[in-house]
Amino acid sequence: MGNIRPTFIKRSAIEILKRYPDQFTDDFDENKVMLDRIAEIQSKSLRNKVAGYITRYRHILARKI
Repeated sequence: MGNIRPTFIKRSAIEILKRYPDQFTDDFDENKVMLDRIAEIQSKSLRNKVAGYITRYRHILARKI
């Protein structure tokens, strides 16, 4: 069983995706770089968690379409 992500990570990732839908892809490393440019996130681990959720969320959206 995996870890459950906190709601503030999910909320901020979805909000960033709604503002910049064309900027993010299914690649985690590209999403990390894009988050550095777009958002001002204090810690590296928090940025990685948000980038990971954005990547996962994009996979989920692609499956639904």
